[in-house]
Amino acid sequence: MQILFFFLAIAVISCKKNKNHPVPSIPFDITIYINLPSYSSLEAVGGWAYVNGGSKGIVVYRKSYDEFVAFDRHSPADDGNCNLPLVTDPDNFLQLNDSCTGAKFSLFDGSPMSGSEFGLRQYQTWWDGATGLRIYN
Repeated sequence: MQILFFFLAIAVISCKKNKNHPVPSIPFDITIYINLPSYSSLEAVGGWAYVNGGSKGIVVYRKSYDEFVAFDRHSPADDGNCNLPLVTDPDNFLQLNDSCTGAKFSLFDGSPMSGSEFGLRQYQTWWDGATGLRIYN
């Protein structure tokens, strides 16, 4: 009986409230070609570009030669009263700003820097090694 009580106590203490991510998950599957003028900034490591898709658009960042990350531009700090997408900070391209709430997020990994308990909704990416970058969820 003591063992059962022990495991029950551990479960209650370690249990955290499970909250759903506030940014809706919208199914999509697109491929962009980084050799096109709209996405040419993604040809170099450290480049980023806005892409249509997701809830309020997508921002793609090239972390390394063969690694890309894609995040929804819908701020998780948005209370539903703002129609503006996240934008890159003019003084720090690795930071995304929420113009409505003042929240800030890392473009490198999507983590919240201030003003939000949730990070950005991340999408899957697959690069063909040449010019095609698939973004999907």
